Amino acid sequence: MRRSVTALKGAAKRAAGPVASAALLLPLLGAAPSEAQSSAQPSTVSSARVLQAAFSSAAAEYGVPRSVLLGVSYLQSRWDAHAGAPSVTGGYGPMHLTDARTALATAVHHSEGLEDARGDQARSPLVPEERIPRTRELPARLKTLPRAAELTGLSPERLRGDPAANVAGGAALLAAAQRELGAPLSADPADWYGAVALFSGADDRATAAAYANEVYEVIRAGGDRITDSGQRMVMAAQPDVRPDTGTLGRAGLRAPAPGDTECPASVSCEWIPAPYEEFGDGDYGNHDLGNRPGSQSIEYIVVHDTEGAWEGVLEMVQDPTYVSWNYSLRSTDGHIAQHLKAKDVGWHAGNWYVNAKSIGLEHEGFLANPDAWYTEAMYRSSARLVKYLARKYGVPLDRQHILGHDTVPGPTTATVRGMHTDPGPYWDWSHYFELLGHPFHATAGKKGGVVTIRPDYDRHRPEYTGCTTPGTPCPPHGSSAVRLYSGPGTSYPLIKDIGLGTTPSIGVNDLSSRVSTGQQFAVAGRDGDWTAIWYLGQKAWFHNPAKKPTAVNAKGWVVTPRDGLESVPVYGRAYPEASAYPEGVPAQPVSPLPYRLPAGQKYVVGDKVPGQYYYAVTFDTSSHRVVTGKDQYYEIQYGHRVAFVRAADVRLVSATR
Repeated sequence: MRRSVTALKGAAKRAAGPVASAALLLPLLGAAPSEAQSSAQPSTVSSARVLQAAFSSAAAEYGVPRSVLLGVSYLQSRWDAHAGAPSVTGGYGPMHLTDARTALATAVHHSEGLEDARGDQARSPLVPEERIPRTRELPARLKTLPRAAELTGLSPERLRGDPAANVAGGAALLAAAQRELGAPLSADPADWYGAVALFSGADDRATAAAYANEVYEVIRAGGDRITDSGQRMVMAAQPDVRPDTGTLGRAGLRAPAPGDTECPASVSCEWIPAPYEEFGDGDYGNHDLGNRPGSQSIEYIVVHDTEGAWEGVLEMVQDPTYVSWNYSLRSTDGHIAQHLKAKDVGWHAGNWYVNAKSIGLEHEGFLANPDAWYTEAMYRSSARLVKYLARKYGVPLDRQHILGHDTVPGPTTATVRGMHTDPGPYWDWSHYFELLGHPFHATAGKKGGVVTIRPDYDRHRPEYTGCTTPGTPCPPHGSSAVRLYSGPGTSYPLIKDIGLGTTPSIGVNDLSSRVSTGQQFAVAGRDGDWTAIWYLGQKAWFHNPAKKPTAVNAKGWVVTPRDGLESVPVYGRAYPEASAYPEGVPAQPVSPLPYRLPAGQKYVVGDKVPGQYYYAVTFDTSSHRVVTGKDQYYEIQYGHRVAFVRAADVRLVSATR
């Protein structure tokens, strides 16, 4: 049973239509764009003016209520244009018009021959045959941009690169969907529910309805944000809009696959099971049956990026010789497929201790290029699922329990270099935790001994290389990650990770000298605009100016070596002592990683947990055992990845300075 660190010390009417909707933003509107301004790659200034006028112009031209157009665009892109860069599913611009034929994946993910997804030393490594998730025929949801080109007469190049043209293309698609349903181009946003549902591209009623429900929630709540082109967009709340959901019945969409899914009612979720099968020579796949949380607690939810297309990834998770995870999430509309029950253990994180105590979520990524962006629809659907799972299984909503695959530790020294780095520096952790209802904010004043990493994602754009080819600069892009140096300035060398054994770089997949939004570290010093933290056994510095902070002060509990100890070992898993194993279950080595926690250094604590190991090496579950020892461990934020230290080796102290 989890015990909090605090407890350990003794110590949460329908709107009027497009004309009225347009009036909501009239003070922000500029003149209609000229043809010269509507180039494929507009400047930042002209892009901002184009976007201000685009929604009103498109709404008037195609007869779509402005609030509907704004609501759909927000759910797709939060009104961002991303400078013409495609999303992970080949979607472009504020309306996320898809042209996936220009963005087919060419990278592998779970099968690149480095990480053992199972991560259990009691079994031979599971390294699947290298392959690329493929989509034999692109579904309609991945080619809406060519359809918009047909409807508007605008070129695909303009629809991809010109935000105004992109908005017009989205409006044309919505109007076409309304006509397809035999409905009039009504001025009342409540009459557009079916068209909004069809815009999602979903081929089943439940997903289309969930998407439309989310759009109408946006319309009712309103919105206000600065876009990536510098435009402040405001959509006034219309709380009385109640859509006519009956129009969806005329769309002819299929019913979702039947199955007893474990999802909240607010999302679309279908059961597409991963197989539990033998396939010869004693081998089986592609997961282990379990009895969680009865036999062992669920402590973590792990966020992954598939780097592959939806249909191809679903084929792979249904292969008994491949690996497995609990849920897949689709980028275009946020649809969820569940593959494993929460009671069962997937092979997804490369660390058997984490696998045995986690639920894995794979988020669709269609591009090999990690610079691509994710849709708001997928962020929201994922957040709803994570909130549901966290509440059901008691998982704290923080970065030491909601893990990225890139923060899962290598279980042994030999595995450190092969661990995965997804979802990477472009996953917007700040926005994700806002959607989870747990935003990152300051919890202490200047004397707080801890900092929470929190750069401004949209405007924090560190340089990276290797998004397309090694050494080639990545396009400028918002990032959740902050770079670390060995001294208070960029002239100092980057922090080195001895476990990786490589020269640190600014490569997009190099985690040597990087911290991520929401992670917490003990303060080791301050020097002007620079803050030092304890990181990988070193004092690491990051730029943290008062006028543009990349971290906020916090309070919390930290561990430091017990008095008299020069340093203590650090582990990648919290396994029990040898004497805890019953007869017939081989004792697993309690092997430290190549790191140490030196005296005088402090590291933020996530949990205190018992040493535990799930023995499950045969298809027949009769021999499966959960071994729990007497040794206790603290989970800590050690470097970019979490780690563990034995409770007997350290002291727990309050982080105040």
